Amino acid sequence: MDTVDRAIISELQQDGRLTNQDLADRVRLSPSPCLRRVRRLEEAGVIRGYTALVDQSAFGLPVTAFVRIRLERHTTESVGVFEDHVRRIDHIQDCYLMAGSTDYLLRIVVEDLQAYERLVRGPLHAIPGIASIDTEFAFGIVKQSRVFPQPAGHRPGRTA
Repeated sequence: MDTVDRAIISELQQDGRLTNQDLADRVRLSPSPCLRRVRRLEEAGVIRGYTALVDQSAFGLPVTAFVRIRLERHTTESVGVFEDHVRRIDHIQDCYLMAGSTDYLLRIVVEDLQAYERLVRGPLHAIPGIASIDTEFAFGIVKQSRVFPQPAGHRPGRTA
């Protein structure tokens, strides 16, 4: 991947609805090579798909909870059971495997505190092997980005 590929990705992260012509103009390519690069990035799995960014509150899910999970055991089976359950709970938007005292960090969106309580008392408590659940609620967003920064050594004007 070179700086042109990275520029294409950056532009598409900012606006996934760009026409190929507009994208080509922004990254200073003609349309055909630009489209070939986009297709190559898609085929390689670098670009995994396209989606609409939706206002969480306007959609009806204004509450964000960050939940730290610690497991009782770290066997292949218990980890697999936990991760399988998490994948099936729609309100869990992100699940990160962590290093340190927390095993997993979840980002959960819900309608209100009562919905969060139902989620914890229902689907989360139903997952076997959880030692602890610690929750913190976000009461505002300072920054939220889906556009990656350029990796060190891959600044414009340099090729990878």
